[in-house]
Amino acid sequence: MKPHVWSGRLRRWFARQDRFHCPVCDTRGPFRDVTPATGRRRHAQCPRCGSLERHRLQFLVLERVFASLPVAGMSLLHVAPEAFFRDRLRTRFGNYVTADRDRADVDHRIDLQSLPFPDASFDFVFASHVLEHVPDDRRALGELRRILRPGGMAVLPVPIVAPVTVEYPEPNPHEHMHVRAPGLDYLDRYAGFFERVERFGSESFPAEHQLYLYEDRTRFPTRECPMRPAMPGERHADVVPVCYV
Repeated sequence: MKPHVWSGRLRRWFARQDRFHCPVCDTRGPFRDVTPATGRRRHAQCPRCGSLERHRLQFLVLERVFASLPVAGMSLLHVAPEAFFRDRLRTRFGNYVTADRDRADVDHRIDLQSLPFPDASFDFVFASHVLEHVPDDRRALGELRRILRPGGMAVLPVPIVAPVTVEYPEPNPHEHMHVRAPGLDYLDRYAGFFERVERFGSESFPAEHQLYLYEDRTRFPTRECPMRPAMPGERHADVVPVCYV
């Protein structure tokens, strides 16, 4: 077959693909599917920088929040620091501190339910997909509020994977030791600790960034995840809460 015929077929094939824009690295084109233990997710990963749906949404939210803050003179506590955000945040904040319960590559080994920091130690806390691992999450929220200075804020997203929050009797090893399946109602708990909570959802930014999770959740519960409930539909929104002191 002649080269120009193949070229035409490739152009038509690419034209049929779902094409998106990654706000992190400015890549445009199809995004990759991923297949974690919970099942296949379509259009999830940027092929260039590797950002997933939650990374892109959190990136957009952080950029919007940082735009009005003098972050170079502020202190940030990054809990369970993801490699994806670690270098980006380290270069922006004047005082960048990392912490985790188990990892050795952090500044502090901590239990979120009993933090070793004095009151009003930080201006900003970022803890993504952490609280679903913490048994006494209300105590942890109280600790996070305690270490924030007046005017501080915390970004505390959790995976929204249930119609309403389900508490597990013990950590589930098939869900990375989650102790609950958070629903949107989980974010209501933050109101008891912070003056104001602003929610940014997948719909808060242009659709071209692909901030939804396309996956089949109707198959739950499963043998591995017996307490995780089913959810209808194949497109599920994510949410990033920004909590203000």
